[in-house]
Amino acid sequence: MSGLDEYLNALAGREATPGGGSAAALMGALGAALTSMVCRLTLGKKKYAHVEADMAALLEQAEAARAGLAAAMEEDAAAFAQVMAAYGLPKESAARGPAIQAALRVAAAAPMACARLCAEVIALSAVAAEKGNASVVSDAGVAALAGAAALRSSALNVLVNAASMEDRAAAQALVAEIAALEARGQAAAEGVYASVRARLV
Repeated sequence: MSGLDEYLNALAGREATPGGGSAAALMGALGAALTSMVCRLTLGKKKYAHVEADMAALLEQAEAARAGLAAAMEEDAAAFAQVMAAYGLPKESAARGPAIQAALRVAAAAPMACARLCAEVIALSAVAAEKGNASVVSDAGVAALAGAAALRSSALNVLVNAASMEDRAAAQALVAEIAALEARGQAAAEGVYASVRARLV
C-alpha cells in the first residue's frame, strides 16, 4: 500500500486526524508541485531561454511553498490534537479553560499559515501560466485552482477555531485577515483560470 493510500484511509477513518486542515495543506502542496513541474518542463528549452532565470527563481519559490505545505499537514494534526487534549482535561480543573484557549490560538494559527502559503501558490501559478511552457499551461491552471481550494478550506479551519476564542479582538483580527486573503486569492485564481482557459479554446 502506498503512502497516499495510507493517508486516504486515515482521512476516511473514524479518527478526527488527519482532517480538513491536513487535506487543505495537501491540496496546496499539490498546487505547488504542479507549479514546480511547469517550471522544470520550461527550464532548458531553447524556446523559453528568455525566461530561464525567471523560471529558475519560480521553481525555488514553488519548492519552498511545497515544503511548507507538506509540513503544515503535520502541524495541523498536532494543533488539533492539542485542542482535543485540552478539552479532555477534567471540567473542574482550573487549568482547563486557559489550556483550551491556548490550544485554540495554535489551532487557528496553523491554518492561517497554510492559507498564506496557498495564496503564494496561486501567485506563483500565475507566473507559471504566463511564462511557462505552453504545452503544460493547463497544469498551471490546475495549480491555481488547487491553491484556491486549499486557501478557502484553510479559511474554514481558521474560522471554526476563532469562533471559540474568548479573546474576541484576536479572533476578529484573524477573521479579517483570512477574509481579505480569501478574497484576493479567489480573484487571482479565477484570473489564472480564465487566462489559461482562453488559451485552450
